[in-house]
Amino acid sequence: MRSVINEISPGRMQAIELCLAERDSLRRYVKSLVGWDAFAVEDVVQETLLRAWQQAESLDWESRPIRMWLFRVARNLVVDLHRRERRAVPSGLCQADFETTINAPDPAEQVAERHVLVDALRRLSPAHREVVIRVHLGGQPGEDVAMALDVPLGTVKSRTHTAVRALRADLLRRGWGEAAA
Repeated sequence: MRSVINEISPGRMQAIELCLAERDSLRRYVKSLVGWDAFAVEDVVQETLLRAWQQAESLDWESRPIRMWLFRVARNLVVDLHRRERRAVPSGLCQADFETTINAPDPAEQVAERHVLVDALRRLSPAHREVVIRVHLGGQPGEDVAMALDVPLGTVKSRTHTAVRALRADLLRRGWGEAAA
């Protein structure tokens, strides 16, 4: 029984060796075109190497650098991939690269909102203010607030509910209904 390796022609064996030597640089090149989609990168690299294997007998491996041929085939496969996905092939900078969305709120609005909130908190009783600040602004669980204030958990829940209702009513009266709802 002859092994499969012995059946490979010398031309194909040379093609395998040259392609494997270029595999890492081919993968980096395809990654630069496709992006971080590891599966798409691997698909393109494998298809490129398969085509090199299929064309091994007809390609001139001596006088023509295989790297350029591999990169051209890979690029064509990426173009086909993008066409299938109905996306444009990235080729340099485009309009979207320059568009920035500003997600940060306006500092002047933050100051105004903070001022209104502080005024509304000042109108609460000290016990209600303390609970609301600890629970809603400080993010402390009700059990921790109850232990810190040395009151039952039910009292913390009641004070929180009453204080939030009072804050909402106060903010609605002052025209801050959207923020309070």
